Amino acid sequence: MSSAVANKGEEKPLDCSTRDAIADGLVDLLKPSVEEVDSRVKTVRESQIELRQQIDLVAEDLKKIAELQGIPIDLEPYVKKLNNSRRRVMLVNNILQNSQDRLNKLYSNVSKETAKQKALVDPQTK
Repeated sequence: MSSAVANKGEEKPLDCSTRDAIADGLVDLLKPSVEEVDSRVKTVRESQIELRQQIDLVAEDLKKIAELQGIPIDLEPYVKKLNNSRRRVMLVNNILQNSQDRLNKLYSNVSKETAKQKALVDPQTK
């Protein structure tokens, strides 16, 4: 009875075709998600760049208005708020870039591992 319990705890190594099928399945499973996330990250990054440019333009306009006003209006707090918003946009952009880089590395590593597994299996089948 104890030998039956020992056999249940042991794992059998996967044969090459099973490993290859699992690797292919993982790549097929991850690829659409990676591509979708990559596309959305690119879109968000483009929006972030556009937003940063608009913030810069508004900040410049506020400075010009402040210089042209005969009555002193303190626009500096608004300029500071815009600059803070710009910094936050840049921070989000950096986080998105890092996430996208990590995701691309993960996908690349999965693809490389799949290629290695296929290379190991193919010479054995010939």
